[in-house]
Amino acid sequence: MPAGGKPHTAGEAQNYETKLGVRSSPASLTFLVENVYDCADFQLNSFTMRAVIQRVSQASVTIEGAVKSEIGHGLLILLGIEDADDDEDIEWLTKKIAQLRIFGDENGLMNLSVQDIQGQIIVVSQFTLHASTKKGNRPSFIRAAKPDMAIPLYEKFVAALRATSGLDVQTGEFGADMKVALLNDGPVTIVMDTKMKE
Repeated sequence: MPAGGKPHTAGEAQNYETKLGVRSSPASLTFLVENVYDCADFQLNSFTMRAVIQRVSQASVTIEGAVKSEIGHGLLILLGIEDADDDEDIEWLTKKIAQLRIFGDENGLMNLSVQDIQGQIIVVSQFTLHASTKKGNRPSFIRAAKPDMAIPLYEKFVAALRATSGLDVQTGEFGADMKVALLNDGPVTIVMDTKMKE
């Protein structure tokens, strides 16, 4: 692997994919090198679990006309998962979210967490958070985890957030066509990244 972390030849790409537990055909490797790896900041150290956290007065998720989840004052979390995410990412992110002081106190200052106000939470899986727009105008989602890996991590995240916060944590439905409605309070929107830890 070159110093920049991106494969530039089929051989380098094969070694790269071996580290990730992925296997492509020689033709696919050549295509990926020419069209993806060499142009999309596809670095080993760039994997991340990404969350968009919104302070809401109310939020809901509707699927096929039926309300799946609905909350009042609390957080709506859009969660993007990559193949390389693990339990350490989940632990760090759930603790951070539960203790994030973005709710107003009696003086209107952001000094309270969702735990402090006993708020509610909805978590919605959002693979498009890992879109790459570097090449062309059609986003690439190659960095987003596939369902067989993403679903268990998503479920682990939700379970960990429930355990850490002790709050009502509702969800969307992985892979479904969801209509997400919210009233952003503030507005307050925070983006968190597990690898940058910010």
